[in-house]
Amino acid sequence: MDHAMTTTTFELTGYKVVKQHGVVRGITVRSRSVFGTIGGSLQTLFGGNISLFTELCEKSREEAFDMMIDHAEQLGANAVIGVRYDATELLNGVTEVLCYGTAVTAAHT
Repeated sequence: MDHAMTTTTFELTGYKVVKQHGVVRGITVRSRSVFGTIGGSLQTLFGGNISLFTELCEKSREEAFDMMIDHAEQLGANAVIGVRYDATELLNGVTEVLCYGTAVTAAHT
């Protein structure tokens, strides 16, 4: 699926939703390594962007997004609308990242 066919809105410009396939989701659970935790803790001493944690968060979101796309394709959709992310800390240093939306078939208008 072309990533341009995903949106946080509930419509795709130039397309009409012709079929809804339902909610799709991708979920991943990630933990920081001991080295990542130590490295991130050291970065907090200097302030600014904590690149080790930023990279972990980005990888987690990307993985959840890709799983959501795979789920939509399994249902026969060619687009996902209303895309959202959610994150929950399950344990200290263990975070669940969820990406979800509505899988649809969209046709050019």
